[in-house]
Amino acid sequence: MRLVIVSNRVTIPERHEKAAAGGLAVALREALEQHGGLWFGWSGGVSEASAPPSVVQRGRVSYAVTDLTEAERQSYYLGFSNRALWPLMHYRLGLTEFSRADYAGYLAVNRRFAKALMAMLQPDDVIWIHDYHLIPLAAELRRRGVTNRIGYFHHIPWPPAEVFGALPFAATLASTIAAYDLVGMQTSIDVNNLIGGLVSMCGARSDGRRVRVGRRETVVQAFPIGIDVDAFRKLAAASVRSATTPLKTTRQSLGERKLVIGVDRLDYSKGIVQRLEAFGQFLRSHPDQRGRVGMLQIAPPSRSDVPEYAELDRQSDEVAGRLNAALGEFDWTPIRVVKKAYSRNARAGFYRRAQVGLVTPMRDGMNLVAKEYVAAQDPADPGVLVLSRFAGAAQQMGEALIVNPFDTHEVAEAIRTALA
Repeated sequence: MRLVIVSNRVTIPERHEKAAAGGLAVALREALEQHGGLWFGWSGGVSEASAPPSVVQRGRVSYAVTDLTEAERQSYYLGFSNRALWPLMHYRLGLTEFSRADYAGYLAVNRRFAKALMAMLQPDDVIWIHDYHLIPLAAELRRRGVTNRIGYFHHIPWPPAEVFGALPFAATLASTIAAYDLVGMQTSIDVNNLIGGLVSMCGARSDGRRVRVGRRETVVQAFPIGIDVDAFRKLAAASVRSATTPLKTTRQSLGERKLVIGVDRLDYSKGIVQRLEAFGQFLRSHPDQRGRVGMLQIAPPSRSDVPEYAELDRQSDEVAGRLNAALGEFDWTPIRVVKKAYSRNARAGFYRRAQVGLVTPMRDGMNLVAKEYVAAQDPADPGVLVLSRFAGAAQQMGEALIVNPFDTHEVAEAIRTALA
């Protein structure tokens, strides 16, 4: 039995490279390195014309990658995936933009991926497809006669039918879920939302775990994604002895001041602007804390060619600048926003140094930063996690200070409680 993983993006590691930093890439690569198999997806590159996938062998893993054309990138990736499905799945109807041409491009790329993948499949392969870019991929494989077992994992939230149904062709797209044998979601809320939508929009029947659309039966279940706790704990402990520039500079600049940290991709679902405002509210409400605590927000940019993300980039700079000008002193800057990515080692060190982990997305499938922050703490003197109730992690981590990220006063008071 061979494991075949399909994801939107695939990065072929260099021969000397260790596992990429964090997230989906690490988890999938480790699974494949243990079992051996094939990883198929978009290379991240753009070509003038479609071409067959190129295959590169790294140890026990075969990487099969294909470029997109510029038209495919615009319709499938930037268009339908990121301007329709992403905001919709995060309950942001006001930001959802639907184009029939983008939807047609999304389906066309899934058909092209299915055709290319089918030529590589073996009869006993188990196929594991990941995330919202590829929802209809199994249905396209089934149309071509593929009978292999196919699973799907949805890494982001799945909204209720009242929200998902705002998408034109919502029932058609949702019904393609029935082509999978097993569907994994992050939380029981997502499971209930998906099954409820299939029942109300597609006429499915369900016993609460299995759902039947037509003649096919699919198991839908919550499998919350986690981290390698022991490995991350060791990274954090080693960071105490680290002399790397970012950690050394942070220690020197903070001195004895306490640190509140946020680490997020620059995305409107993460609530970064609201989080900065909440920290400003905390300092205004508790002036005795000025000069005694600072906030570090690490926010590497993403999807900068999507207008909403460029606007968020501008907003975060404006809010941080305004708060620093109003609340800062000549020898103390309350908020530092750093728009670059750091290695797992550096992140582990930042987490361990911070007295408060501020994880306040407006909506998130899981959020592994919350788990990384807790794993990184010194057991003898741990920090405190402030966690949005709209993050999937809140379903597992009820011991955190759970907050409503839309309420800046509540988040500000949670920061005070955490520091105390």
